[in-house]
Amino acid sequence: MSRATHDHVVVDYGGGMVEPTLAQVRALVDELWPEAYAEPWDSVGLTTGDPTARVGSVLLAVDPMDDVVAEAVETGADLLLTHHPLLLRGVTSIAADTLKGGQLTRLVRAGVGHIAAHTNADSQLGGVSDALTDVLGVAVRGPLVQTAGAPDGVGIGRWGDRAPTTVRALAQILADALPATVTGVRIAGDPDAEVRRVAVCGGAGDGLFDAVRAVEADVYVTSDLRHHPATEARDTAHRSAGLPHLIDISHWAAESLWLGSAADQLRREASERGWEMRIVVSTRRTDAWTLRIGQEEQHG
Repeated sequence: MSRATHDHVVVDYGGGMVEPTLAQVRALVDELWPEAYAEPWDSVGLTTGDPTARVGSVLLAVDPMDDVVAEAVETGADLLLTHHPLLLRGVTSIAADTLKGGQLTRLVRAGVGHIAAHTNADSQLGGVSDALTDVLGVAVRGPLVQTAGAPDGVGIGRWGDRAPTTVRALAQILADALPATVTGVRIAGDPDAEVRRVAVCGGAGDGLFDAVRAVEADVYVTSDLRHHPATEARDTAHRSAGLPHLIDISHWAAESLWLGSAADQLRREASERGWEMRIVVSTRRTDAWTLRIGQEEQHG
């Protein structure tokens, strides 16, 4: 017999409930989002924690920032599972008065483990970019870049087709579905152009323009579009039928869409294994921008 609430799975098979070990939860995370699917430059998997420790509570978040680490400690989480790595780039010290050292020190002192599922969660079917295509009503035909050695369909970004709409209408769908942010949703191109084929990349995707053009996408949805790649992409578009148009969305907001489905997957698997494990999504906003001054809408 089992029962589940939105954030807490309780399972009773007659023999009592069991809290899994951190090693067991790590193995489950690797089953859902295999570390082998991560990009070579990435740093995923277990960052800190005792593999033999019991995990009764998991907090999911996009960023392992100070505020999120504090939330994990304050809410009594045993594991912080974030999309972005805590130690993506090398450090030479983990002293408590450094940024990364301070975060690790607080996690270790509180007995909170940390696991990152980054480009492995981007690549995996049902992952970060799929959360965006689901919202946009896109029938996915494949990744923008297939992950080497992975099954077909596993890779960075997604592309596919949907019922005809406009760039503006697609941007409005995103504005309605994503958490509100100061930077909002921005368009480069013709807002009223027709859209049938859509390419997306959750996170920063301005290195994938060649792949976007190769699939002949009408519009490309991604985050953190820098001035030079974006203007060069539009200049290239002007010379080739005006495609793709661009929609730029908040990095944090885009990837936060995945957290709910990731939590649901963990709950289902925990229930099937007979684990007692509370799984919640962070309430902290980690978008960097806090204020925009200027007109609400400008057309270039």
